[in-house]
Amino acid sequence: MDDKDLLLKLANPETRNYGFNLLVREYQQKIYWLIRKMVIDHDDADDLVQEVFIKIWKNLDSFREDSRLYTWIYRIATNETLNFLRKKKNKYFLPIHDVQGELNKKLSGSSYIDGNDIQMKLQKALLTLPDKQRLVFNMKYFDDMKYEEIAEITGTSVGSLKASYHHAVKKIEEYLKNH
Repeated sequence: MDDKDLLLKLANPETRNYGFNLLVREYQQKIYWLIRKMVIDHDDADDLVQEVFIKIWKNLDSFREDSRLYTWIYRIATNETLNFLRKKKNKYFLPIHDVQGELNKKLSGSSYIDGNDIQMKLQKALLTLPDKQRLVFNMKYFDDMKYEEIAEITGTSVGSLKASYHHAVKKIEEYLKNH
């Protein structure tokens, strides 16, 4: 089902619940992995996915269709994820290094990383990046999104995204050389 059909179902009060169930089925896994790559922990990712879909449900009427549905959903997911990470740092008054250490511990015990040494090093390198830079890297490298799509989602210019991605790659390369 394409976004147009889905939006028609969501707009009709009689098919709204069915349309929302279809939307969840379509986007749940994609949103989960987008979030999971950022927060590492399965339970945190699960909770955030629920928060994202609650926010989507509450704001369906405000979706103006001037962007694509998936862009709107990804924007909500990225904002929720970045807010979660920011709150986590603020809640515990943790400097960035302590949050990285906490995520590193979760990464080492995570079943989503198979223990492959190179993959583990890459994930640890990613944790050294600022959150927004890591988000851009994940979307471009792992999700193979175009800069224009990432720009729509993040509200950032394509030029800034390219620079951010370039800096992220350089930082990751440097980390991998030194560790």
